[in-house]
Amino acid sequence: MQLYTTTQIKPFAKKIDHLSSIFSIGSCFAENMANKLRSLKFKVTSSPTGILFNPESIALAIERLSAYNNGDVSALPQREELQYANGLWFHYDFHSSFSHTDADKALEQMRKAVKAGAEALKHADTVIITLGTALAYRHIDSGKIVANCHKQPQRLFQREMLDIEAISERYIKLCLNSLSDKRIIFTVSPIRHLSDGLEINSLSKAILRVAIDKVAQHADNVAYFPSFEIMNDELRDYRFYADDMAHPTPLAINYIWERFAQASFSDKTSKLLARIEQIATDAAHRPFNPTSEAYKTFCAKNLERIEAINKEYPQLDFAEEKRHFSKYL
Repeated sequence: MQLYTTTQIKPFAKKIDHLSSIFSIGSCFAENMANKLRSLKFKVTSSPTGILFNPESIALAIERLSAYNNGDVSALPQREELQYANGLWFHYDFHSSFSHTDADKALEQMRKAVKAGAEALKHADTVIITLGTALAYRHIDSGKIVANCHKQPQRLFQREMLDIEAISERYIKLCLNSLSDKRIIFTVSPIRHLSDGLEINSLSKAILRVAIDKVAQHADNVAYFPSFEIMNDELRDYRFYADDMAHPTPLAINYIWERFAQASFSDKTSKLLARIEQIATDAAHRPFNPTSEAYKTFCAKNLERIEAINKEYPQLDFAEEKRHFSKYL
């Protein structure tokens, strides 16, 4: 008996491995996936200007980084672009984590993030873009869509649903120009934006999905991973949602990650991941008697496993795990 519908995922033609350089940008789900990749020793840079939700702000961030790579220093945030409220200097294109009581320090960390993000994007061969919502907020005075409202009065913004054609045209241009030398994986975040109700959330996700499909029809370097579909069909149960009924639980994130791994990795990479995961599990283990000979042997064996992997893959960084196991010998 088949008691649930399995999302059919076509394996990616070009696989991700530990020689890949990955750039991930978008919603907090993008950060979830980046953290999984990072924990398994992949080279990944995620959300350099902070978590972003709407496709316009994500596109603007990519354009800013690409412009800086092309020698346009005006792509760096400027002092006159900063806003001040509630004792903090902030920028509408950056996450609130970049805000600061000192304008120069706020500007410094924003510029540092752009430079690091631009460098990562330049060297990336794989770009993962996770769109969260088609709803956006336009700053009335400037006429620009903001990435973050920074808890400013609602009267300063106009809320709008972005248009399918506008989104798709914007990303077709990006994929065929600034990102033409990258393999691009789009996904729609499974996180539900419930503040506007389920109807608006459904409409928003539908707009994003159709827009991505249009992009994929025009750009050969684009693939789609159905994280939204997996959450809503395979994991069709509230036990897979956190208490806010919007975010996936760790169990759901791990399940979606496993489906991503099946589509993205070769058998060789999957076998390597199993070895890395075992080392990570052993490093997280808290021994009952850390001074025992048995635990010393356990640590020594893990150091041997790390050495064996590093002989094959010297670029993988196990410094933290080495420190952990070595201190018990």
